[in-house]
Amino acid sequence: MRRLGTFLRDAWALARPYWSSEERGRARLLLAAVIILNLSLVGMTVVLTYWQRAFYNALEAKDAGTFWSLIFLGGEADGAWFPGFSVIAAAYILVAVYQLYLRQALQIRWRRWLTRNTLDAWLADRAYYRIALTDTQTDNPDQRIADDLRLFVDDILSLGLGLMNSVVTLVSFIFVLWSLSGPLEILGVSIPGYMVWVALLYSAIGTWLAHLIGRPLIRLNFLQQRVEADFRYALVRFRDNVEGIALHGGEADEKRGLLARFQALTENWWGIMTATKRLTFFTAGYTQVASIFPLVVAAPGYFAGRIPLGGLIQTSTAFGQVQGALSWFVDEYARLTELLATVQRLTGFQQAIAIARATTTGPQPVPGTGQAVTLEGATLALPDGRILLRDVSLRVEKGEAVLISGASGSGKSTLFRAIAGIWPFGQGRLHIPDGARALFLPQRPYLPLGTLRRAVCYPLDAALVPDEQVRAALADVGLAHLQDRLDIEDIWDRRLSGGEQQRLAFARALLAKPDFLFLDEATASLDPAAEAMLYRLVTQRLPEAGILSIAHRPAVAAFHGRELQVSDATLQPNPA
Repeated sequence: MRRLGTFLRDAWALARPYWSSEERGRARLLLAAVIILNLSLVGMTVVLTYWQRAFYNALEAKDAGTFWSLIFLGGEADGAWFPGFSVIAAAYILVAVYQLYLRQALQIRWRRWLTRNTLDAWLADRAYYRIALTDTQTDNPDQRIADDLRLFVDDILSLGLGLMNSVVTLVSFIFVLWSLSGPLEILGVSIPGYMVWVALLYSAIGTWLAHLIGRPLIRLNFLQQRVEADFRYALVRFRDNVEGIALHGGEADEKRGLLARFQALTENWWGIMTATKRLTFFTAGYTQVASIFPLVVAAPGYFAGRIPLGGLIQTSTAFGQVQGALSWFVDEYARLTELLATVQRLTGFQQAIAIARATTTGPQPVPGTGQAVTLEGATLALPDGRILLRDVSLRVEKGEAVLISGASGSGKSTLFRAIAGIWPFGQGRLHIPDGARALFLPQRPYLPLGTLRRAVCYPLDAALVPDEQVRAALADVGLAHLQDRLDIEDIWDRRLSGGEQQRLAFARALLAKPDFLFLDEATASLDPAAEAMLYRLVTQRLPEAGILSIAHRPAVAAFHGRELQVSDATLQPNPA
């Protein structure tokens, strides 16, 4: 019971924001329409049971006129007027189609809102970066956003509307069944509406047994979503690193890794198969017995002449509807376990985002006055707590160029991340002039999916950058041969060499015109001549920008007025 309460609380916490959001008006209107159509379907089902009674009574009486009128437009039967089956069926089809259509419209609107807001939270305050560095429990955020949000919306609406239908069906048919079943004498005791009590007992036993048998599916479904996502992520990493794998001849090792992940997937799937087999043995038998059970129970009254054939059929149908409504938990148990796993994963993801956004460790950017980016009293560490740099202070003025050098692994790139305000391990004060634009170019530039134009302009909106400026920037950095491919969509980080990607990053700097430009081995893939050309280009085109470079090559020092060296966990002027 405690677990059910936690599940309901978490599910409500995930669902509630949408229904009180800016889209609440249209969402509630769509939901109301879907509910009304659902209730209409239940109402037509009730009408159909009375139609069945009149129809089978007409068959038993061999009344051909009533039979055909009940098939087509309707007519008098059993002292009342009934619509024909063709009328009921046409109305049912129309309502069923629009009920599904409007429900799907609500699903995609809800999913769109959830996806947008989840992305906003995940990207805000660079929570995605902190989670990737520090949270080993929150696996595969892509799967949680793409799949879990979809499953949550689909299952909540489907199961919620199904439960509502079951409640309305129960209320609608329980009175019909009560009036049809009459009393039952057992040991001198008269039990009124005995078929209702039989349906209640039958469903209660079935629900208890279904939970007992299917409970292992909760854990297994949670694990299956995780191992499926792990396997898919491994395949994506393989796709994104095909050249490195090919150069190393690592196919055999990659195959072993992929098959190991798939083995975990298949082992858990076998567990699901076994648990589902046990549950299906029960639910299939339960359903089969339910199809004949009410006829067996009501048959004595029919054979005694107390119930006509139409009454027997109506009693059987009403019992089936009551029993089916009461057995909603049995029928939907497998989907409920999937929903429980989905809610657990989404709740864990939201909690991880909240913790990441609330974490303020590491130097945090603080806007201020002045013409310099300053880092004061910064101590930077690795995730395991090992100190890389201690009590580091750094100042980069607008218009000056500063070079930082040092041995590999000494903490230069970590310092680069700290100045960007994204490194969460450490402390210190980071001041950035109010309104200043900073651009950070790492050794391996990020090239987003889409057109080459988008890759060149990133992170600017490519639609706002004039075409002639994009073409000129490419020509300036030595990529004129790409000018005619700007609007071609491709996986550009595979099509361009490492050196071409670094040239493209410098084109971004020319387009963005930042106040401060930070470079971390941004020319490491280029030859000395190209490196000198690009440094000369940015110093000429961005004369007022503050430039900080991290580099190993001594020739880079010629383009900088000041050089600092990382040594023994400190940052000092280069003695050379």
